[in-house]
Amino acid sequence: MDIKEYIKNIGASAKEASTKIAAATSDQKNNFLEKLAEILINNTEDIIKINKKDVGNAIKENADDAFIDRLTLNYTNIKSMADGLIKVSKLNDLIGQISNKKRMPSGIEVAQMRVPLGVIGMIYESRPNVTIDAAALAIKSGNSIILRGGSESIYTNKYLALLIKESLIFASLPEAGVQIIDNTDRAAVTEMITLTKIIDVIIPRGGKSLIQKITNEAKIPVIKHLDGNCHIYIDEHADMDQAITITNNAKTQRLGTCNTLESLVVNAKTAGLFLPALKKIFDDKSIEIRGCERTKEYISGIVNATNEDFYEEYLGPIISCKIVDSIEEAIYHINKYSSAHTESIITENNDSATKFIREIDSSSVMINTSTRFADGFEYGLGAEIGISTDKFHARGPVGLEGLTSLKYVVFGSGQIRT
Repeated sequence: MDIKEYIKNIGASAKEASTKIAAATSDQKNNFLEKLAEILINNTEDIIKINKKDVGNAIKENADDAFIDRLTLNYTNIKSMADGLIKVSKLNDLIGQISNKKRMPSGIEVAQMRVPLGVIGMIYESRPNVTIDAAALAIKSGNSIILRGGSESIYTNKYLALLIKESLIFASLPEAGVQIIDNTDRAAVTEMITLTKIIDVIIPRGGKSLIQKITNEAKIPVIKHLDGNCHIYIDEHADMDQAITITNNAKTQRLGTCNTLESLVVNAKTAGLFLPALKKIFDDKSIEIRGCERTKEYISGIVNATNEDFYEEYLGPIISCKIVDSIEEAIYHINKYSSAHTESIITENNDSATKFIREIDSSSVMINTSTRFADGFEYGLGAEIGISTDKFHARGPVGLEGLTSLKYVVFGSGQIRT
């Protein structure tokens, strides 16, 4: 069977399954989630063993540390995956909810009902935890889903697919509700993103080249998860201890995530105290600072930042730094160079904080906290299928609501239009 026929058959199965998933009861969906959480924990040793094959292959291909970190499953993150499943199971089932009901002068009642999108196509790289998160959110929101992970995680994803299948059967849900493409041919992506009338939305999650290819070539609506060039602005009214602690956490807690701090913007009035203290911490952790000309007035031994540096998502031990004279200049710089993912201000001034969150044009804007909190689990969504930097339908961490839509429902008692 050629790749075109293979993807078409998977799509047809997903389409058929989607009607049954949409009609599934809350108990069925929650039974699936709870069973999958149980199976993940019970099979932790096997998951880790199989995942080591993917990690070993990536090491042989000289993958960088951030890539290996995203690919690796261990006791901690498998437990976190299982916890996320239980949290999703406890969320309200949105499907079928009626809202905005109002009686019109004609006597009819007009309302909106929350409904699934239908068939989701998910294309992603390196992160096998996405396989579980995406399956969980798709089923809970009444959708079927086709998952196409990267070749680098093929062994792990194929094993997780078996656990997902077992959980679907346990909950009396169609096995085709969650399907994983086990063909690593890149042509599978091209076929998926042109499968109109079958797949209702494509969600890509990965590097810039992947997102650009899908955005340019897809014939299906796309919810984009772009890169995370996240900023922190250290305001002139910032608490210095808080600023240093938050900046350190945002950059160094985990280097290879999309909510990691990549760009620092510092008010000149605080730079003299803040930057030398931060550089000492970053030197101890081997973090390279690439600064503008003014940055070198406050700290030495740094690399000159180019214009390209201010756009860069490093996913590694590098950070850019820009010195500004006002919050207006900071906002201008961030809006110009940001990927519209997550930005944070450190300040004790309410006016500055309010101005920042109103004028920064990103999917998450924060006050006095780490950008690392830009995460569906941390936002109470249970999990996320991605972080959308688009401005329509879904924006920010995409959980259950982002995988649904609204349709109008009208209640009458014999009215006719005159």
